[in-house]
Amino acid sequence: MTVVVLPTDSPVALADAVATAGHHLRAGQLVAFPTETVYGLGAHALDPAAIARLYAAKGRPSHNPVIVHVADVAAARELSRDWPEAAARLAEAHWPGPLTLVVRKRAEVPAAVTAGLDRVAIRIPDHPVALALLRAAAVPVAAPSANRSGGVSPTTAAHVVDSLGDRVDLVLDGGPTAVGIESTVVDVTTDPPTLLRPGMLSSAAVAGTLGVVPRVPGAVGEEDARPSPGMLARHYAPEAQVRLVRSGAAAMRDALREVAAPGVRVGAVTWSLEVPGGAATGLRLPEDPAGYARELYAALHRLDGAADILLVELPPEGAAWDAIHDRLHRASTPPEGA
Repeated sequence: MTVVVLPTDSPVALADAVATAGHHLRAGQLVAFPTETVYGLGAHALDPAAIARLYAAKGRPSHNPVIVHVADVAAARELSRDWPEAAARLAEAHWPGPLTLVVRKRAEVPAAVTAGLDRVAIRIPDHPVALALLRAAAVPVAAPSANRSGGVSPTTAAHVVDSLGDRVDLVLDGGPTAVGIESTVVDVTTDPPTLLRPGMLSSAAVAGTLGVVPRVPGAVGEEDARPSPGMLARHYAPEAQVRLVRSGAAAMRDALREVAAPGVRVGAVTWSLEVPGGAATGLRLPEDPAGYARELYAALHRLDGAADILLVELPPEGAAWDAIHDRLHRASTPPEGA
């Protein structure tokens, strides 16, 4: 693995690093890079051998598709068999940005990218390094989060290195990500469109653009192909066991008493109160949704090695917190057979 810390004061050096990364992608190698949401693990989206390497590096199940990243709407349309009005409206309003659109795919998009389905997930990231890399590579780039499958997504290059090690050829270190959790995913092949994964671009924002409230997806069997990433029951999970706790000091004290046992290290993630004294380690996250989302995964990474059980105080209900609740509930789902 090669890690390149991207210079912020040298456009020439930055361009050289991005050009090298683009060459790696065209040659079928794996490149981790920053986006505004999380770090992605990139591979040439139209190269089946590169996609196979990508799935193997992550240990990703074949029924879980990946998002294809492109530099502009024209490139997105080249991958799509059909570009409905809903796609045009959402792209114009929210691209570049933390929004993924699911559209009908063209035949040249490998089946492995889409879990064998006839739909492909596409987005234009809102990050200067990601956009520069996509232009330098001059190919569509499949890029799920740059971590082992099911784990906590990376928001720094160090998280990528810790999770993937030498499974990735090159890491572009662009510093911490700004949004902190994965993109909103909307399937525009249905009428009305379907919100497959919540993100920090809210359902209300999507509805405002479309003039119609997106519908909720139906149930998917555990081994069935998914139309979008982020739909597995357990996902975004640290090695430590995550337990969700009602908001407030009393509920946290009760939870600490319940899990107290000799040799058990307990961590706490809070938002409305100071980290309780009964926790071996802990962090308090911001009280606003954007700040909380930006710091959530970094907190889980930091506490994972220091605790066996993580008690997470549930943040408020409400549309602004929907994506955060989604990530927390999936992270706290026990592994199969547990």
